[in-house]
Amino acid sequence: MLYYKRDRAEAKHFIDALLNELKPASHAAFLDLACGSGRHAVYLASKGYDVTGIDLSDELIAKAKQHENENLAFYVHDMRNEFRINYYDYTLNLFTSFGYFEKDHDNMRVLGNVFKGLRVNGVFVLDFFHSEKTISAMMRHERKNISGIEFDIIREAQNGFIIKNISVTDRQKNFNFTERVRAFSPAELEKIFEDCGFSILNQFGSYDLKPFSADTDRLIIIAKKTHA
Repeated sequence: MLYYKRDRAEAKHFIDALLNELKPASHAAFLDLACGSGRHAVYLASKGYDVTGIDLSDELIAKAKQHENENLAFYVHDMRNEFRINYYDYTLNLFTSFGYFEKDHDNMRVLGNVFKGLRVNGVFVLDFFHSEKTISAMMRHERKNISGIEFDIIREAQNGFIIKNISVTDRQKNFNFTERVRAFSPAELEKIFEDCGFSILNQFGSYDLKPFSADTDRLIIIAKKTHA
C-alpha cells in the first residue's frame, strides 16, 4: 500500500521506454532479477519476449506464477547464486532491487552472476535511486494515512546505507519494518560495473529516460558484456 503509485501503469511506461532504447530482437531472452510480483516481467512477456523472473520471496513468486505462460516463468532464487550461464540477452534489475546486502562482497557476487548469465554483447539494466540526491532531499520523518492505515516513517543515512524504519498501525495492531539499502554513489557504481567486466553504454535519470544529472531522482545504468 505504501508504494501504491509503483503500479503496472508505471511499469508499462518504463518498459516501453527501455524497449525503444534497447531495440531488442523479437526472440530476445530477458531476465527480471528481483522481479517481485512480476509487474515488469508480465508486461515484457506480453510483447512476445522470452522472460524469466526470479526473486527470493516465496510469497511474491507465488503471486507472479499466476501469470505464467509459454514464454513467461518465475522461480524462487537468491541472486547471490548463479542461475543460468550465457543464456540471456538482457538482464533487468529494477526499482532499487540492489544493494540490500550488508557486505559489498555480496553485491559484487550479484553483478558477477549477472555477467555470467548474459551472452556476449548482452545488456544489463540497473535502475537504482540517485543516492546523493536522495540524501540531500531526504524527509527525515513522515506520516501517512492510506485507507485508514497509519504509516510512520523515519529515514536516515548511516554508515553508507539509507535506512527507512516503517511503523504501521492497522486496526489497533502495530507492525514494524526496516528497509536498508547501500547508498552507492554514481562513481561507486561505475567502478564496480567496470570491475565486473561491464562496459557502460549510457546513464539515465528518470523512467522517461531523461539524461542523468545531479537533479534527477533515478540512476539508470545500461551496460554491456563485451567479452566472455
